[in-house]
Parts: sequence; C-alpha cells; structure tokens
Amino acid sequence: MITQTMNQLSKVLCAAAVLSLAACASQKAPATADVAVSKNAVENAVSAGAADLAPAEINLAREKMMRANQALAAKDYATARDLATQAQADAKLAQSKANSAKAAAAANALQDDLRVLRDEVDRAK
Repeated sequence: MITQTMNQLSKVLCAAAVLSLAACASQKAPATADVAVSKNAVENAVSAGAADLAPAEINLAREKMMRANQALAAKDYATARDLATQAQADAKLAQSKANSAKAAAAANALQDDLRVLRDEVDRAK
C-alpha cells in the first residue's frame, strides 16, 4: 500500500516537473518570437522613412527593442515580451506617420501641379 502510494506520488511529481519545464520553454519561445516580430516592424518603419519623418517614434521603438533584447538575454521573458509589444506599436505608429507625411507631400505636389496647369489654361484664354 505504501509502495503504491509512493509510486503514484512520484508519477505526479514527475508530471508536475515536466509541465513546469514545458511552461518555461513556452514562455521563452513566444518572447523570442515577439522580439523578432518587433525587430521586423522597426526595420519596416525605417524602410518607410520613419527615421526622417517620425524620428521621435522610431527612436522610442528602437530604445524599447534594445531593452527587450536585454530582458531576453537576462531571461526575463515577461518583460521582453511586453517591451517587444510596445516597440512594435511604436514602430507601427512611426511607419504610419511616415506614410502619412509622404501622402501629404504627394498631395501638395499634386496641388502645385494643378495650380500650374490652371495658370497655363488661364493665360491661354
């Protein structure tokens, strides 16, 4: 009877240990993935011109990415995940601002072209 109880107890403890290890591994993988996704978001924002058109936002995203990488290296996966998510949001904001600035510049250029065309038409009359 005692042997059977000890046997069941050791099985339960082994199962708990396996579940604990699986939980630790699953926390690391998403944190690593979140940091990688955020890095990609920062790179996309830079490619969209955020360094020139939204420097405050992209600098904030880069700073949070650096801190997320440090947290990942320190095995603080929850902090790494949070900072990576914040960096991704900042990068998306920077990219949106850059795209908006480009669209505004294109609209202004189009307005200037239309003004020139109207002036030409008016002179031709």
